[in-house]
Amino acid sequence: WLSFFLYSILKEFIPICERKNRKDLSKKYEEVNEKLKRNVNTKGWDGTWFKRAITDDGEELGSMSSEECRIDSIAQSWSVISDAADNDKKFIAIQEAENYLVDKENKIIKLFDPPFEKTKINPGYIKAYPIGVRENGGQYTHASIWLMMAQAILGFGDKAVEYMNILNPIEHSKTKEEAKRFKLEPYIIEADLYSNKDLLGRGGWNWYTGSSSWYFKAVLEYILGLKIRKGCIEIQPCIASDWKEYEIRYKYKTSVYNIKVKNNNGKNTGVERFLVNGEIIEEKKIPLQDNGRIYHIEIFM
Repeated sequence: WLSFFLYSILKEFIPICERKNRKDLSKKYEEVNEKLKRNVNTKGWDGTWFKRAITDDGEELGSMSSEECRIDSIAQSWSVISDAADNDKKFIAIQEAENYLVDKENKIIKLFDPPFEKTKINPGYIKAYPIGVRENGGQYTHASIWLMMAQAILGFGDKAVEYMNILNPIEHSKTKEEAKRFKLEPYIIEADLYSNKDLLGRGGWNWYTGSSSWYFKAVLEYILGLKIRKGCIEIQPCIASDWKEYEIRYKYKTSVYNIKVKNNNGKNTGVERFLVNGEIIEEKKIPLQDNGRIYHIEIFM
């Protein structure tokens, strides 16, 4: 997965090199990225999903041949987030991640499965955790959010919203029994959730700012679709087909942007009309302005 992550970082950094007239660096990083993309799609592909890692002595993790940690969510998610995976592999890998890692009944999205228990491979400190606790096959919420983002990037709005609801802590606190099992506040994002059969559904670390900020970013940008790019507002929703409408109030310095998205056609993605104060905007984006005005944006999907 770090190959996908490095690919993503370099892809963002190459334009900076170009703006700084460092063509030597931009050329070097483009060559690195081409090699990374070629290798992850060949040596990193395991037939139906991407491998997680390879140890120094050549043992593979996250492979169909692995007894434990057979499939890991992060490699599948970042194959999509980075856009480094071949197009067909993205869809196959994300589907397999859902098949093996999303426990809809217990509202848990696992990091990997099965947990480490008896294998001779030493993956590091996570093996010291009991099975299904924290990173050892439990829900590590950062990674679960990345899987939600990947579903949205692929245009699967129903699945993205379903994952959003699964990850919402209120879903683990709706009844007295659920709250006693979860053992955490219903209004904060936990770092992890246990899949261990004796601790099923119990929350781990709480008040975890990393997971909460990723959740906020994923919901606002990837599901509700609010994008700020080069000083402009764009709206690119990826929502459940049964959502009829939603609103966002976005404040920029002295200006206010009241955004209403209407989904009369039961779509997941796609913007048909973009209106600002009643005027159709063909380019479907408007520049942010610090002028004290109120802008009413209507989006029709």
